[in-house]
Amino acid sequence: MQAFKKRQVLFLLQLIGLTLVLFITHSYLHHYFSNSNLPFFPIWQIYIFHFFVTTTLYTAVNYRHSFVQKSIFNLFMGMTLLKMIFSIVFLLPLFLSDFESKKLDVINFFAPYFSFLFFEILSLTKLLQKQE
Repeated sequence: MQAFKKRQVLFLLQLIGLTLVLFITHSYLHHYFSNSNLPFFPIWQIYIFHFFVTTTLYTAVNYRHSFVQKSIFNLFMGMTLLKMIFSIVFLLPLFLSDFESKKLDVINFFAPYFSFLFFEILSLTKLLQKQE
């Protein structure tokens, strides 16, 4: 139980730091390089979505690794598929709208998506290396 909590707190602190750095950088770049068009989704909503989905995925894998002691690969792949489905559902209002600049919003969503995915994989790799 102690190892689970320690890994979870460390992950959350790192994720909060990553989220703040990415959000500030993304907001700065969007403010100075966009042509003053408002995005369909505010940037903060995109980052809240990614933060919660990433936290949920890591918590589930960390819990299974700590208490069930079974292979986490299938759980990780299933949760990643679920994350992709949630992403499509999140973006569905944009895809169904008549909003003109959809390309910018898709880039605004998927740039942090891949950054958070890379962070997840890096964190889970460290988790698995400590096991061996």
